[in-house]
Amino acid sequence: MDEPKEVLLAEPRGFCAGVDRAIEIVERALAKFGRPIYVRHEIVHNTYVVNDLKAKGAIFIEELSDVPPGATLVFSAHGVSKAVQQEAQARGFNIFDATCPLVTKVHVEVAKLHKEGFEFIMIGHKGHPEVEGTMGQLDSGIHLVEDAADVARVSPAQTQKLAVVTQTTLSVDDAAGILAAVKARFPSVREPKQQDICYATQNRQDAVKLLSPQVDVVIVVGSPTSSNSNRLREVALKLGTPAHMVDSADELQAEWFEGRSRVGLTAGASAPEILVRQVIDRIKALGAISVRTMEGLTETVKFPLPKGLRIDGDSPSLIEHLH
Repeated sequence: MDEPKEVLLAEPRGFCAGVDRAIEIVERALAKFGRPIYVRHEIVHNTYVVNDLKAKGAIFIEELSDVPPGATLVFSAHGVSKAVQQEAQARGFNIFDATCPLVTKVHVEVAKLHKEGFEFIMIGHKGHPEVEGTMGQLDSGIHLVEDAADVARVSPAQTQKLAVVTQTTLSVDDAAGILAAVKARFPSVREPKQQDICYATQNRQDAVKLLSPQVDVVIVVGSPTSSNSNRLREVALKLGTPAHMVDSADELQAEWFEGRSRVGLTAGASAPEILVRQVIDRIKALGAISVRTMEGLTETVKFPLPKGLRIDGDSPSLIEHLH
């Protein structure tokens, strides 16, 4: 049996600035206010990260009624609806918002254009917390489309003032196809000045496009709930390379590597590097001899922490143990 010989690492991969910031918000809240800290929804969609924070004293909830009065509450990186924000304020929690600033940017755009009388078409996945948060910025006038077929069915009240927004973690290519359908049906639709799909989603997909043709199989480290991780696996498959997504090294199956000497490895934006290292160790145990990192973009984006969590004079250290 041929065994894997080489592991080729995608660059960039793993944590993005929004995920770094969200995790650090929870860790600092725990350090400053003590346990427990309540977090609405998984802070980021990664099992390892969530379990790590649970062990430190974070309690993850979906319903605000599960949070005791006066508690400290963190909103997840995916953002929340206006209704959730208002309920949290009415209940008097000490609130820290870990919504990714790139998601907040979409919320701000929606609020601004809504005031100008716009309705919206949102490209995204039904039921995803980010989509629920963005659509929940308005009481009405925002219509979700998941594919081109939905575009044909959507019926806004008027079409003179129509704008399009997207979930930040979509497939760049899929979103472009759906946007083309929106523009074909509503030629005067307003597009965002910069696309809503975030830099990290775009960069990780671009890296997989470079990686896939050079390898015999692609492994994506990411949790099943992670939208951007699922998209990475799809990008590889579309290029004709077998691809599998794993939440941890335990899920790797030896038969995936049979007769495949070069293994490509990447990680979604919410997957910590420690999981990538464990996957590499497991592939080495199956026979791989060398590990090489592709040349790729170096990301330098950093987002500031909320005011109440900064420590005097510090430049926020990013949580080293998860790197």
